[in-house]
Amino acid sequence: MEKFSILLVDDVAENIHSLKMMIEDSFDVKIFSALSAQEGMEILMKNEINLILTDVQMPEIDGFEFAEYLKGIEKTKDIPLIFITGIYDKDEYKRKGYDIGAIEYITKPIDDVLLDAKLKVYIDIFERSKARQDEIEQKNEILIHQAKMATMGEMIGVIAHQLKQPLNILSLYCNDVKDTYKLGEIDDAFIDDFSKNTKENIEFMSKTIDGFRDFFNPKKSKKIFQLKKVIDNSVKLLHKQLETNKVELTIDINDEEVYGVDSELEQVVLNLITNAQDAFIERKVEDRKINITSGSHKNYTILVVEDSAGGIKEDNLDKIFDPYFTTKETGTGTGLYMVKLVVKTSFGGDLKLENSNIGAKFILILPNQSLTK
Repeated sequence: MEKFSILLVDDVAENIHSLKMMIEDSFDVKIFSALSAQEGMEILMKNEINLILTDVQMPEIDGFEFAEYLKGIEKTKDIPLIFITGIYDKDEYKRKGYDIGAIEYITKPIDDVLLDAKLKVYIDIFERSKARQDEIEQKNEILIHQAKMATMGEMIGVIAHQLKQPLNILSLYCNDVKDTYKLGEIDDAFIDDFSKNTKENIEFMSKTIDGFRDFFNPKKSKKIFQLKKVIDNSVKLLHKQLETNKVELTIDINDEEVYGVDSELEQVVLNLITNAQDAFIERKVEDRKINITSGSHKNYTILVVEDSAGGIKEDNLDKIFDPYFTTKETGTGTGLYMVKLVVKTSFGGDLKLENSNIGAKFILILPNQSLTK
């Protein structure tokens, strides 16, 4: 479990050592120490700190200036800060500290009972918050898994459709072998052609099955991958369905990259394309077009999936991503909820939906590098 972390800042090493021993006698926490405000800032930028205990009287940058500086930085502005002081005990100095953002004062010599009581408050808050966060993450994982299971039935239909064509072709080749043998027309050219075509179809089926298996692997590690490859893999799975339902798919993807789990993004794309296809069928749309485009902005890759199915009713725009909300007669209401959950939770990205002049436009904002660096 992640430990509560404290930063001690004091220009006297003996003070830090004494304070560290007092804390470690009572709590199992992670302690960082700095002999100056500058050194403290370096530690804060590189580590996740949950509480700062700082001396007031320090050379160059004193505790007040240090606290004021911290409040102006996004990463540090919300970290609780306690002043430890032996001389700044007058009301005017205390008011100054509180105005800057200090939440507590501890005077020297330090009362270890008082110190323990104050630290326990912040450690308890941290542990409760961490427990709640762990619970939320666990529930999100369960919901993602349930959403994947809910779409598995549709996916099995896709896989069955994909496998049916090569199986039919293999069956025709087998019949052709029998007929050609009876006619005495089997020669080297026939054997080479038979071998080449059967191997191609078997390889296609093997890749389809492998892709389906990886698709539901919940523990794949995050990496940087090519967006175009994900789009191509998703389209391969749906190619026959799109062709049968006369859906025109236009793809304009460049060399953008995405950081995350490629198979999860494949599922997102599959859901968006399948939803558009279902809308065409339900609404009996004749001009069936899906446009997939991409772009980039700073640390993010932008993926846009737009259809010509007429869009989403205005009353449903705010509800479309809610769990179990569906506009389909036989829908589960988990597809688009899963899409948003994966984009926001798994990728740390964002998903926006708007109606264009021809239909619904989904805008996915995905990181192209690890944002935790």
